[in-house]
Amino acid sequence: MRFESDRRYQLPVPPAELWAALTRVDHYQSWWPWLREFDARLLAGDETWDCLVQPPLPYRVRFAVALDEVEAPSAVRASITGDVVGEARLDIVEHAVGCEARLVSHLEPGNGFLKAVARLAAPVVRYGHDWVLDTGARQFIDRAV
Repeated sequence: MRFESDRRYQLPVPPAELWAALTRVDHYQSWWPWLREFDARLLAGDETWDCLVQPPLPYRVRFAVALDEVEAPSAVRASITGDVVGEARLDIVEHAVGCEARLVSHLEPGNGFLKAVARLAAPVVRYGHDWVLDTGARQFIDRAV
């Protein structure tokens, strides 16, 4: 089962200010308490981030985010491997009130357990995925910008 997402978030800051916040990877765990483990140095091409996420469900998701392309201050393209696999892209453009961040992802379970859960309880898995994205965006806006 594949999970497609296309989210747009309006932020009251210009793209350069948003980008400056995104580069503070050492703050990510303080912004997102559900990000239980996070090993990253930089927001830069050829970097790989190791993550452990605890959605509001009885399982954790461990994955790596390989930053394939990073174009400051406007775009990031990444490949995801681990308990979830796929790709994601973040695009940042100017907007009347600051900027718009658009996150598009194509993900699917990467291990047998999550594949079984997704087959048996797709709405629950979708809820966990959407919760992480939308809660993460709200927390980022409240805490980082």
